Amino acid sequence: MTNQVRLWKRVAVVVLAAVASASLAACNTVRGAGKDLEKAGEALQKAGE
Repeated sequence: MTNQVRLWKRVAVVVLAAVASASLAACNTVRGAGKDLEKAGEALQKAGE
């Protein structure tokens, strides 16, 4: 295996790790936003009663 192939494999691993990390972070952000919206909806329901 040449050095260039090894370099590209390392680059691919780093890029995949970065994408996976960003995906997990975005998932937590969306989950938190969903909880906030749910609580806001509950507050509106209570106010309407």
